[in-house]
Parts: sequence; C-alpha cells; structure tokens
Amino acid sequence: MESIHTNEAFQGVIESKQPVIVKFQADWCPDCRRMDMFIGDILKEFNNYKWYDVNRDELPEIADKYEVMGIPSLLIFQEGEKIAHLHSANAKTPEEVEEFLQASM
Repeated sequence: MESIHTNEAFQGVIESKQPVIVKFQADWCPDCRRMDMFIGDILKEFNNYKWYDVNRDELPEIADKYEVMGIPSLLIFQEGEKIAHLHSANAKTPEEVEEFLQASM
C-alpha cells in the first residue's frame, strides 16, 4: 500500500480511470492498528486494485472534504469521484471490509 503525503499526489491518484482504494488512518488510532493486522490478506485478495494510505492527521483538509469522520475508513475513487465509503464503525472486521469491497467493486 503506497502512502500519500500531499494534496497534489492525492488528486493524481483519485483521477485514475480504474477504481482505487484509499485507507484513511492515523498513527495513534487503535482501530487502525487492528485493521493493519488483517488488511494484508485483503490486499492479496483484491490485488487487482491499487491501494493507497492517507494519514488523516497529515492531510486533514482531504479527510474533511470527503467526510472521513472516523478512522480507519476505506474510500473508493474513480475519475476524481468518491464512489464508495466504508465508515470506521463498519470496518472493524475482515468480513465487514471484504463485504464492502465485494459490493462496491
């Protein structure tokens, strides 16, 4: 998973013609660390998509713009538009994440 550290890089990523998955997280977030324990297997299963990581504390204006109220959250973008959003409350287990991705892709 590639990390994004600038607004410009984020804009370039989400303009992709193919869907891209962006995980919003923060270093201090215990639920984010829990997701990190199982996200590797999900990355392997959904390896036909590009995955990116945004630290919401580094780029808070992007998190605000796309209504990332809780972390971790997974957002899917295509051609500059947010097409799906898995809010943190529903991203606690591998099953919830997989169901979201299967329904959204």
